[in-house]
Amino acid sequence: MSFRARFDCLWCGEPWTVRTPGDLEGWAHLCPTCLGKAGTNQFLRGRLRQAITARGAAGVAGPAAAESVAASSLKQRAVAPAPPPMPAFPDDWFLRRGLFERGAIHDAAWAAELDVVTRWLDALPLSGRILEPAAGVGFFSPLLATKGELHASDADTAALDAARDRLVAHRLLAHLHVADPWGAVAQVPDDPGADALVAAFLLGRVRGAGLETAAVTLRRRLRPGGLLAVIELLADNAGGPPSGIAWTTHEPGVIEASLGRAGFADVQLRPTGRFFLTGSATAV
Repeated sequence: MSFRARFDCLWCGEPWTVRTPGDLEGWAHLCPTCLGKAGTNQFLRGRLRQAITARGAAGVAGPAAAESVAASSLKQRAVAPAPPPMPAFPDDWFLRRGLFERGAIHDAAWAAELDVVTRWLDALPLSGRILEPAAGVGFFSPLLATKGELHASDADTAALDAARDRLVAHRLLAHLHVADPWGAVAQVPDDPGADALVAAFLLGRVRGAGLETAAVTLRRRLRPGGLLAVIELLADNAGGPPSGIAWTTHEPGVIEASLGRAGFADVQLRPTGRFFLTGSATAV
């Protein structure tokens, strides 16, 4: 975790400039308001702990006020640490590089199907406020940021930093937040919900009956008429998520039924071949 004198808060998106290299805000990339909420939010609390560690490793002393905020925030929740968030899929997984190379034939087939997924996503009528929970390293984020006001989030702070770098490289803007993809939806007065939501490699993170709850959560985040885009993994021994990540491959019919019960219509799911399942649905 590196120090930044100027940043957009990872949680609320507020621009902030720190006064000294010792300010925890610059290490956590959180504004003072969100830093003060670390005692009641496991992701902010985890970010705060990482910031304290990084600042200490750099040999930077912090102001007494920052130390007081950190101490009080961490003491508010004297409980066992929460399990770490599921790690995001790395770039090398998407691009079949390094540890994820599977041979020329497999890698060519994978790349061709991933291109089909990308072109399918690009062709969807996405616009307005677009949500991308579990955005990971932001592989699809630049594409989505060209179509509307992107709000991307992930529980993996390192992955979200990579997503930010990717967007900056493309000279694109987006709202980035550290958040649990299944966390409670903030109720904003007179806000009917987002115009679109892209759930890429998200439903495979839940098992069994959890799919029903996941589908309901996605529906609650969309306005009536909002568009849901789904990208999932098919069962393939040479495909699948990176090793060590628990995953559930849901049958297309099961996903379709769950989305229908959650309040989606016009559910259309289609495999790309061996590796991916794409789908869209409309919130009713």
